[in-house]
Amino acid sequence: MNNFEEKLISKLDYLKDSTVKDAMIYALSGKGKRVRPRLLYDALKGFNCDFNVDNIAVAIEMIHTYSLVHDDLPAMDDDILRRGRNTCHIQFDEAIAILAGDALLTEAFNLVSRANLKSEKLVKIVRLMADFSGANGMIYGQEIDIKSEGKDSDFETLKTIHKYKTGALISLPLQIACVVSKNDELIPKFKQIGYKLGLAFQIQDDILDVTFTSEELGKSNSDLENQKATSVSVLGLEKATKLMEDLYSDIKSELENIDGFNPDLLLKLIDELTERRK
Repeated sequence: MNNFEEKLISKLDYLKDSTVKDAMIYALSGKGKRVRPRLLYDALKGFNCDFNVDNIAVAIEMIHTYSLVHDDLPAMDDDILRRGRNTCHIQFDEAIAILAGDALLTEAFNLVSRANLKSEKLVKIVRLMADFSGANGMIYGQEIDIKSEGKDSDFETLKTIHKYKTGALISLPLQIACVVSKNDELIPKFKQIGYKLGLAFQIQDDILDVTFTSEELGKSNSDLENQKATSVSVLGLEKATKLMEDLYSDIKSELENIDGFNPDLLLKLIDELTERRK
């Protein structure tokens, strides 16, 4: 992750100067955790693979950022605070935020097409990106989330939402690492680990939302206002916390038992996530 913040912005240097470009840079430069790029880099190191995947790592973060920009819009969650500052549509305006999100998604695929990898790998990676960010992946989870507003959702529905809305983009970099390192046979394993990690991550977000203020978290908490069920509202704080801890523990155990893979960096990242407070 050396100089990743600089790489994240410099990859947009080829774009024409515009307000949309300014909004893209604004959205990307918020102080995010960069979990998804870290998963890619750390998994590749676990495979002892040293390919340059900066374009792919930046592209994944761009897709995640576009999803946040659109998720914050008035038509979605109508949030005003993200990563400790104004959301994109508040800082600019709604139309520019929509265009900035569209551009982030589009340019993500542009960047991946320029990655210095063999064409067969690039095709697999592009397909994974489309599958896990598109209408069968993250967007599917977002749709179920919207349709569940104001309804009494059970935990199975919540798990489905979290699997796709959050887990898809967390699973994606782990699977891409398998492709880049020529460990395609491990894609199903890492796919499920990613989904499980996404569930743990989202349950933790739900817990943080009821134990910290918006100011402490650096983002709005619109779930209550939008009448969304959460892991805490469905399971209770104690059960949700226990489930989160069990999930993180299971993930670490699974990583430690993959032959030929050094999990040390991923285990360190998971420990950091377990202790996060925002």
